[in-house]
Amino acid sequence: MAPGDELIVVDSGSTDDLGFQLAAIAPTATLIDAGCNLGFAGGANLGAAAAQGQLIVLLNPDAVVQPGWATALRAAWGSGWDAWMALITMGTGDTINTSGGMLHFCGIGWAGQAGRRVGESPDQPASVAFVSGACLAVPADVWREAGGFPDWYFMYCEDVDLSLRIRLQGGAVGLTPAARVVHDYTFDKGPSKWRLLERNRWATLLRCYPTLVLVVIAPALLVVELAVWVMAARQGWLRMKAQAAADVVRALPRLMRERRQIQAGRRIDALRFAEPLTAKLDSPYLGEYADSLVEHGSRAYWSLALHLLKLLSRDRRHQPAADHNMYVQR
Repeated sequence: MAPGDELIVVDSGSTDDLGFQLAAIAPTATLIDAGCNLGFAGGANLGAAAAQGQLIVLLNPDAVVQPGWATALRAAWGSGWDAWMALITMGTGDTINTSGGMLHFCGIGWAGQAGRRVGESPDQPASVAFVSGACLAVPADVWREAGGFPDWYFMYCEDVDLSLRIRLQGGAVGLTPAARVVHDYTFDKGPSKWRLLERNRWATLLRCYPTLVLVVIAPALLVVELAVWVMAARQGWLRMKAQAAADVVRALPRLMRERRQIQAGRRIDALRFAEPLTAKLDSPYLGEYADSLVEHGSRAYWSLALHLLKLLSRDRRHQPAADHNMYVQR
């Protein structure tokens, strides 16, 4: 950390005497006691609200920063990104956790290049579909304009949602590979994770996707939804999928209010919004269902959908800059 930087730690319901430990490790840090477990989204919002600086950097509690990470993140400030992430590794630091989020056009997101060797990651800054909240930098004014994370997400997909809202406002998100952190990551955290993933995926679709995009992908959304229900039944989390669906139905009035507010501030057309989305579903965590969802028509469908969006999108006042229109497809 450089002189003038501040370290804010949010205690979101811990039971391990965090205050005593923090006083020994980082005595100048600010400790905020949330009083209960707010999840990553709520905890990040609480910490960011207390920050006094012009650049906010969020870090997962199970992420360990590597030498030079802060300098590299700071160096990306002013380079054209409105939010950017470090290269997130796992294990001993030689395996990629994510080099930038990948987002299927039906809202399923996953960690790009997960499990590959670090040498396969981009060696230069690159645009991504969404930035990872594990180590995320965003100017304070951008964070406040976007509204931070939706804290009721609790965890999962809050970084997808934020990235899409920044893009809707005409911003760009990317990867700064010179900044690195090691994330103590495991995908399998129990069936309840699927409830949050599916609930928040649908919340993000309903909040952030322009109406024209939703109309064009509606048939594919139906097919994918049926496939996810089948996958949930076969993998033992059908009850979690049903609970997620019930959560979304109960939240519809709020989701529609939030949608109107988000879409009212949109500064890009539907085609530009859709450009970084992908028809691939090559996450190693989806197993056999990635093939069944993608290889049998997904790419052809998305190609047709993009063509339709090109024909139907009328607003050409906000064309993307060339360097922000290049998305790395991994």
